[in-house]
Amino acid sequence: MSVPTLPEPSPPTDAQKLRMRGVALLAGVLFGAGLLISGMTRPAKVVGFLDVAGAWDPSLALVMVGAIGVYAVAARLARRRDRPIYADGFQWPTPRDIDGRLIGGSALFGVGWGLVGYCPGPAIVGLGAGSMSAAWFCGAMALGMVAYRFTAGRAAP
Repeated sequence: MSVPTLPEPSPPTDAQKLRMRGVALLAGVLFGAGLLISGMTRPAKVVGFLDVAGAWDPSLALVMVGAIGVYAVAARLARRRDRPIYADGFQWPTPRDIDGRLIGGSALFGVGWGLVGYCPGPAIVGLGAGSMSAAWFCGAMALGMVAYRFTAGRAAP
């Protein structure tokens, strides 16, 4: 089954591109600062959260609940608007079927997260902070992305 695609928006003007990049930069800096402040860039913190049978650290759950709360309010406010501030229209995700690729990718993500304590966001922040373990993770992540590009067209539908 094919994955539904979102409609193509009209091309943004140069002024819109600059504003969108500024908002994206601000969001990325805010996200990275939140990861640093909460300690989520430290793999030991993440592994401590996943170690429910040992020395469990519930602080990651609190960070997740906080993030979900902020998103819930922001999404509700955004849905009241006719259009976004810097674009012609919203591109809300459409419902998708749960398939083997989604389940396999989710399982691979979870296993990788549990083994090394990094997921992409904190790893990139750690890379920027000079962490060698984050550098290894980001290198492996980049190789995985390249491998996916070469094999995605060969996968069975």
